[in-house]
Amino acid sequence: MFFELIRLQYLKSVRSTAFAKSLMTNIFLGFIILLLLSYLLLAGLFLGRIIENFAEGQDPIAFLNSFLIFYFLTEFLYRYFIQNLPVVDLESLLHLPVGKRKIMHLLLIRSFISPLNIIALLIFLPFSIQSIAPEFGSMGALGWIGSLVLTSWILHWFMLWFKQRFEDSTLGLIIVMAVLVLGGGSTYLGWYNLGELTQPVFDLAVNSVLPLIILLWVFMGSYWLCFRYHVDNAYLEDLSSDNDSQVRGQSIGFLSRFGLAGELANVEWKLIVRHKKSRTYLMLSAFFLLYGLIFYTNPAYASEDGGISFIFVFVGVFITGIFMIQYGQLFLSWNSGSFDFYLNRKDGVEQLVRGKYLLFISISVICFLASVPYVYFGWQILLVHIATFLFNIGVLIHVIIYLALWKPKPMDLNKGAMFNYEGVGAAQWLMVIPMMILPYVIYLPFALLINDFAGLAALAIFGLFGILFYKKLSALNIRRVYQNKYEISSSFRQEL
Repeated sequence: MFFELIRLQYLKSVRSTAFAKSLMTNIFLGFIILLLLSYLLLAGLFLGRIIENFAEGQDPIAFLNSFLIFYFLTEFLYRYFIQNLPVVDLESLLHLPVGKRKIMHLLLIRSFISPLNIIALLIFLPFSIQSIAPEFGSMGALGWIGSLVLTSWILHWFMLWFKQRFEDSTLGLIIVMAVLVLGGGSTYLGWYNLGELTQPVFDLAVNSVLPLIILLWVFMGSYWLCFRYHVDNAYLEDLSSDNDSQVRGQSIGFLSRFGLAGELANVEWKLIVRHKKSRTYLMLSAFFLLYGLIFYTNPAYASEDGGISFIFVFVGVFITGIFMIQYGQLFLSWNSGSFDFYLNRKDGVEQLVRGKYLLFISISVICFLASVPYVYFGWQILLVHIATFLFNIGVLIHVIIYLALWKPKPMDLNKGAMFNYEGVGAAQWLMVIPMMILPYVIYLPFALLINDFAGLAALAIFGLFGILFYKKLSALNIRRVYQNKYEISSSFRQEL
């Protein structure tokens, strides 16, 4: 029966109307994945030399063991954003006359067959052969690489449980952010050395099989716990009730004051928090608010005369407008399944577009307020964020929406964001050009002729003019939707 279920899943894929359409895309993505994995293998082959250059005079094995915790923290994060849950196809299988346990074993084992689960092997296996085997023998190398790979696989089962348990809650996002901030920040700020937690385990693994045996038992136990949790919660009524409960009480109260556009902005917000892909974009926006820590704390980006570094303008645009940039690039694709509904209502398209404007501006305000603590690195940073925020909501928002309206494509909201290119066209790839160049077209002439603060003032003034003429500028994009409404509607009716 197990192999029969695999056969059914294969037939479902090849008989899909989207199989031929997505074949070239899957081939391209497969090539990209193979290319990335080859880079990881290449990094693994030179890992020993890299460590020797960074830790001259230190034992490479002990040095690597002390930093393995940061590899696992990184793996925790990318598994959270990339790893898919095995319950995606559950609803199509539960009605079959097959035991629920067999179905869940199939889905869990299929989820384990993933490129993510060989990353640790590609990176660290060459090091174990080149550095550990000559010093501790083949058993020492086997115990070390086995312990490391098992730890990575334990994270696989843990993440399947974690995402199923906490993905739709604020607590899950808080835990992920805490892992990032407390995990990496504690060592960076010198609070305590996080590497000391795992170093003894992997130091012992080269001399003893005890860590390997213990981790093997933990691996089997984590699989069983993950299996039991998914079996206990694998009910169609639970799945449907979860989907319904995600949108209750999720309205943003003040938006309702803006009439029908505000109500549609609330509907758009419910869409964001309800569906996986849009929710991922929202979480990434919160994550990228920390983007400034890379630049504002780096002396290499500091201006010699105490002014403002040119790169800070791009950082300010990115931080204060990250949600608008990410979510706005697929402007109407989010509503591809319901576009005809708005098209057949009086002023429906106009209110939909204005509602999206309202939501983008509201979340950009929140991003700006969340970025105010960057004033700790200097009051110039606050000025940068004020100027770029005004430029974003006054000018850049109209440019992004204008480009996003160029041949929008349909999109399935229930799929994840990582390696999912539904709704993405040429406009989305070209959108990065105005986002990077347009602020500097205004900023640089004034900054070079007068000073940096004149450049920021120019950005802010252009943004204020955009805000003053918001209705006329937004009307251009609304008119563009009406002019191409039949072409857009036809495109959205295409099967994915």
